[in-house]
Amino acid sequence: MALSVAAIVVGLVLLVWSSDRFVEGASALAYNLGVSSLVIGLTVVGFGTSAPEIMVAGFAAWNHNPALGVGNAIGSNIANIALILGVTALIIPIAVHSRIVKLELPILLAATVFAGLLIFNGDLSRWKGTALLILLFAILFWLVRDALNTKQCDIMAVEMADEIPGAMQRADAIKWFLIGLVVLLVSARMLVWGAVNVAQGFGVSDLVIGLTIVAIGTSLPELAASIASARKGEPDLAIGNVIGSNLFNLLAVMAIPGLLSPSRLPDEVLTRDFPLMLGLTVALLLMAYRFRSGDRRINRIEGGVLLLVFLGYQWLLFTSTVAS
Repeated sequence: MALSVAAIVVGLVLLVWSSDRFVEGASALAYNLGVSSLVIGLTVVGFGTSAPEIMVAGFAAWNHNPALGVGNAIGSNIANIALILGVTALIIPIAVHSRIVKLELPILLAATVFAGLLIFNGDLSRWKGTALLILLFAILFWLVRDALNTKQCDIMAVEMADEIPGAMQRADAIKWFLIGLVVLLVSARMLVWGAVNVAQGFGVSDLVIGLTIVAIGTSLPELAASIASARKGEPDLAIGNVIGSNLFNLLAVMAIPGLLSPSRLPDEVLTRDFPLMLGLTVALLLMAYRFRSGDRRINRIEGGVLLLVFLGYQWLLFTSTVAS
């Protein structure tokens, strides 16, 4: 058991480190190939910040533990909104000015509703996984096309340009991209192996492990990025990172268990976890997109409420696990 716990800890640390290196190398490589900072932010960075969840879901499904991947996807989205934005807003209120962010929020809500309708009967099949991926590519295509065609300079484009590493030599970019990718694969495999062993050893379901330890661990890159962006006066980038990550988690990470290991979802996903994720997405849109007010921001009170919701949810998972 000690070896399994060590695998989880080391796997999480390497997963966070390799995710940063992967995003850094991929972003620099794309920049050197002439891709605009905004497109890199919407695609490469969005994929890279969800790379830990994607790798974990892939290995979990390959090992016939699809519930771990599903829990990781939903748990990461819950953590992104309630934990990451909650903590960030407590430190610095998050103002929303970007037109792209205001555009992505309704899209995220619509994608969440679409995913909920797909899995409403409790089955996650290959055609449903395929449908989720198709929707992801359609959304990315539309967002990139809209960003390139708009004539106004969006504030998030400026913030992204400041964050994209463009001075890296192409050879160094390729090196860090490959190193990040390899370590991502190894660390994700370690994490899944350790998590499954701990779950079996303590009699905890794969779903709960995915919703808690794995979800929080794989969300650490977003937590660090959001706090850093807010402290540097880039609030739109902070919330944009979360929205982009949630889209990839919902439509890419959720799709992987369906494609590799179609299965029946645990009942708790439909009665407890997915409804909370949907409710938090609605709350995020209402807080960040106040149609009747010019004060479009997530303030400290709202951040505190989000954090309390997250802590309450973790307590609910703990008590239900102990009771069972």
